[in-house]
Amino acid sequence: MPSPIYLTDEIRRIEQAAGTVSPPLMERAGAAAAELAARLASDKQKDVLIVAGPGNNGGDAKVVASLMRDQYFRVTLLDEAQPPADKAWGLVVDGLFGIGLARDIDGDYARLVDYINRQHCPVLALDIPSGLHSDTGRVMGRAVRASHTITFIGLKPGLLTLDGPDHCGEVTLADLGLPPQDATAWVASPELFRDVLKRRPRNFHKGMAGSLGILGGASGMSGAALLAGRAALKLGAGRVYVGMLDGALPVDPAAPELMLRHADDALGQDLNALVVGPGLGQSERAETLVGAALASELPCVLDADALNLISENPDLRHACARRGADTIVTPHPAEAARLLAESTATVQADRVKAARALSENLRAHVVLKGNGSILAARDRHWFVNTSGNPGMASAGMGDVLAGLLGALLAQGYSGEAALVLGTHLHGAAGDELVRAGIGPVGMTATELVDAARRLWNHWLI
Repeated sequence: MPSPIYLTDEIRRIEQAAGTVSPPLMERAGAAAAELAARLASDKQKDVLIVAGPGNNGGDAKVVASLMRDQYFRVTLLDEAQPPADKAWGLVVDGLFGIGLARDIDGDYARLVDYINRQHCPVLALDIPSGLHSDTGRVMGRAVRASHTITFIGLKPGLLTLDGPDHCGEVTLADLGLPPQDATAWVASPELFRDVLKRRPRNFHKGMAGSLGILGGASGMSGAALLAGRAALKLGAGRVYVGMLDGALPVDPAAPELMLRHADDALGQDLNALVVGPGLGQSERAETLVGAALASELPCVLDADALNLISENPDLRHACARRGADTIVTPHPAEAARLLAESTATVQADRVKAARALSENLRAHVVLKGNGSILAARDRHWFVNTSGNPGMASAGMGDVLAGLLGALLAQGYSGEAALVLGTHLHGAAGDELVRAGIGPVGMTATELVDAARRLWNHWLI
């Protein structure tokens, strides 16, 4: 079942539309949280600290306190900003601030957050850890580091991106019995595109798997283009032409199936899709190749230096925005900042806003990379990808992602399907490696390629 995501304003509208439901939403939220809290506390001989703030989140916390007392838990309800005396708590419930927090936590409340974070017991946050911005995942001065979060009505992007995953722990969704709501954002998963994931028929040939051209590999950076090519090859592209600006390498010994060409020659092949940017550099020739790719009618992935060139050249930006074919751009935060003429800090302060702005400005599908990558589609749908791990912050991982996305475009997947499936696959392959004892520290892009192939074949039905 796809998991929808709602911004704070959307949650407020849903709450207003619920009106005077019976029992009230606060009672429903408190009951759901009390049930989880009782499981986490388990031992009724240990004290439970429930911290209630001044708003609706505090109201939820007070309901939790009442219900847990009814179950004979030893509950201390703290509804002031002064930390309690030290005690070996069995559970702390954080109901200090919720999605309505609009300013940084400081003063006595900051000291209370610090007190919660010093405890050596499970910490359950109600709706969102106090101090975490629900739309952006930004820490507002201080934030509770919860071991568990129970969030109400729907998922919030702040739980899933930037600092959110480091503060939320295990997330449980309680829909409070409300019917499914219209959504424009979801957690990225293969289930969203299950209808297009099909095994190949037996009557199949490589021409049916598409031809992909990869343009990059300037002097000293040939490895980037080769990694993208190997990833595309092992995700099923029928033919992969790697167009190298540095033409010194006649063959890739690790993948002789790749057809290495000069960049202009690769661009002239009968292609179904393009990847432009891995190891491309920012020379005049590289700029010309980006312009030629944008002028084509081929679905295209723009990565790395292709994005840097576009950020510096208004004509290339306009050419990208005029394209009819699917375009996927894959910036990390600094590249996104250059494309938006903003600072990296501004991009990171609201990753959803930045990704959606890029998608609109370039008329492209966007993956804004990072913890909880934001995926913005041209039709204004957006997604948060929750797969992946810190081991993937290593050389060549972005090149592999570009190759995976290009392979899907070459095989006829739509831009939006390729965006979501390819990005989620990339992270999920990294997670598979960690489960197998490979990484996270020391995981390499080369190792990821084979893991992605195994997982992709498992997804196909």
